[in-house]
Amino acid sequence: MIVPPRVLNSGQPTAINGGGGTVTLVEASTFCLSDHLGDIHSGTSQGLFFRDARVISRWELRLDGQPAEHLTVLTPEAFKARFILRKPPRPGVADSTVLVVRRRLIGDGMRETITVHNLGHEDTAMTITLFTDADFADLFAVKEGRNHVGSAEQVAADGELHLTDHAEPGRGLTISATAGPVMLPGTVNWQVVVPAHGRWHTEILAQPVLSHRRVQMAFGDDEDSPISRLKAWRATATDLTATDPNLTEVLQRTESDLGALRIDGRDNDSPAYVAAGAPWFMTLFGRDSLLTSWMALPLDSALAVGTLRQLAKLQGKTVNPITEEEPGRIMHEMRHGPASGAVLGGTVYYGSVDATPLFVMLLAECWRWGADESVIKELLPAADAALAWIDEYGDADGDGFVEYRRKTDRGLTNQGWKDSFDAINDSSGHLAEPSIALCEVQGYVYAARLARAELADHFGDTETANTLRAQAEDLKSRFDEAFWVQKNGWYAVALDGQKNQVDALTSNAAQCLWTGIVGEDRAAELVDRLADPSMDSGFGLRTLASTMGAFNPMSYHNGSVWPHDTAIAVAGLLRYRHVPGAGELAERLATGLLDAATDFGGRLPELFCGFARTDFRSPIPYPTSCSPQAWASAAPLLLVRSFLGLNPCVPGRVLKVTPHLPREWGKLVLTDLRLGRATVSIQAEGSTMHVHGLPEDWELVTD
Repeated sequence: MIVPPRVLNSGQPTAINGGGGTVTLVEASTFCLSDHLGDIHSGTSQGLFFRDARVISRWELRLDGQPAEHLTVLTPEAFKARFILRKPPRPGVADSTVLVVRRRLIGDGMRETITVHNLGHEDTAMTITLFTDADFADLFAVKEGRNHVGSAEQVAADGELHLTDHAEPGRGLTISATAGPVMLPGTVNWQVVVPAHGRWHTEILAQPVLSHRRVQMAFGDDEDSPISRLKAWRATATDLTATDPNLTEVLQRTESDLGALRIDGRDNDSPAYVAAGAPWFMTLFGRDSLLTSWMALPLDSALAVGTLRQLAKLQGKTVNPITEEEPGRIMHEMRHGPASGAVLGGTVYYGSVDATPLFVMLLAECWRWGADESVIKELLPAADAALAWIDEYGDADGDGFVEYRRKTDRGLTNQGWKDSFDAINDSSGHLAEPSIALCEVQGYVYAARLARAELADHFGDTETANTLRAQAEDLKSRFDEAFWVQKNGWYAVALDGQKNQVDALTSNAAQCLWTGIVGEDRAAELVDRLADPSMDSGFGLRTLASTMGAFNPMSYHNGSVWPHDTAIAVAGLLRYRHVPGAGELAERLATGLLDAATDFGGRLPELFCGFARTDFRSPIPYPTSCSPQAWASAAPLLLVRSFLGLNPCVPGRVLKVTPHLPREWGKLVLTDLRLGRATVSIQAEGSTMHVHGLPEDWELVTD
């Protein structure tokens, strides 16, 4: 999340008007926010957004001048919805006989069909009006809640309605419809008579205009349609099911949402990568896309390769304080909206401290999962440039730790994954002063060096491998000495600019387990602290312990629960399964998180409030949480992989599967799991499992 100059120290988006009634649809870089009637209201954060600009700011359906009444909303996929409505009954009449169904599909634009069913015994006449407008506001302005003054110039011509951006005449929107509407500036009107027990139907198409050219949206069976692309992706993705119907529902929603969040680069022949999430982050993010790709490896390893390639193309080459670009640095955020230059300093902003080591980690993981060796070789120079950034720019003061301080007042104050201005504080609640060295970032650097050493071994570069391993071990030792809070039994969340410990107990320490930087002599005590009710909310791991000074269960980063964060903690705990209590805590956290997913209808949001489960029987939503959001959607996949103990090494023809599945899951089945050229299926229940399709020259490791 980027902090523009107009917003003082806030990493949080504005609330989405409508709260729980907001319906979010997403497909690649397009998303739509409406109310539960399907209406988009002016003066709110609702709208149809295309390439970071709002191309529809008003889209309201009226029946004889009145809004319809809500019955239900069905969203079978992330990019389409059915709004089931009825016309309000006439005065003095108890029931309505007019059913209205709005079917909406988004892609490179929006298609909506309106069908009116007359369930009565008499013909019914009505006026149907669709009010339309566009303000072409930049996504940042909408996200921040800034009012955007002005509307589009609207002209009705040739049976279409043309809306043009005053500020950028090449940008616009064209609206067309069937069933003979009367087009007027601001409205599309139909006078209809629906026969008894009959129906009336129209199809409306909203097409964005860029550089004076209308963007064509594919439908149905067209190769580029959202439905066809999702079908094609599902045909190559692993199928995951479980005896537990709730887990199966969550995994199916994960597949659907990640499919919709894929951006396949059709316009510039770029590889597919994953966007960060809806509504505000439908674009490439370094940290989010990398971690999501890692989690999604059991579902689709090609997504990780595409993400790496796209990030390598945008890797920093020069020093630019405005965008915080530096040679070798992996970008944080990319935007294409009208205000991108003013807010980001360009289309790409680089203010992330952790994306760069995560890039190196993911490259080696893709190698283990069977990415083509030519791709790994292609990306090795980018990995080496990333390590060079870590040594030179990431560790600007030469103390051996990677830290951050924003280069200008335009950049993000905090540049780790907890990037709100007040996210890094000590046990009393005081904010840390920069430069700030985060504990989990040191773990990422440790893992990145070991990952690159493994690749160096594979390619015969023993000297580089030995050097990197020595650096990693030295970092592990110095990390323990500098970050371990002896009197408390946990790792400090950070070191501040004076190299003092920022001693709060946070979920960041759990991420250190994931990367393996935690020493064996510290792990048991750390696990014990993480298992405390002050950290375990019952629905997942809190970002900050309830005993800390800054704790607020309704905050963005100081006591809330983030599903991806909890999933990473579970993966870390299971890495240290031999430590007393680690496996039990992992299962408890995973069970709580999946229970929360069920309460959220199978889709985990970006975050939710960190109230204790003993206080509220269901998780309490966070009002500005993104949903679907990439790493939240992918979190269940990391849970599955972690409890399966699934760790392939395709180059070595080794598949390691050491399952310890929660009893409630029953049987878990992975069908058509692609490992390089091999395709296998895995069935597991409890600590037993069967693997089918493993080539004869592979080794199966089960302990």
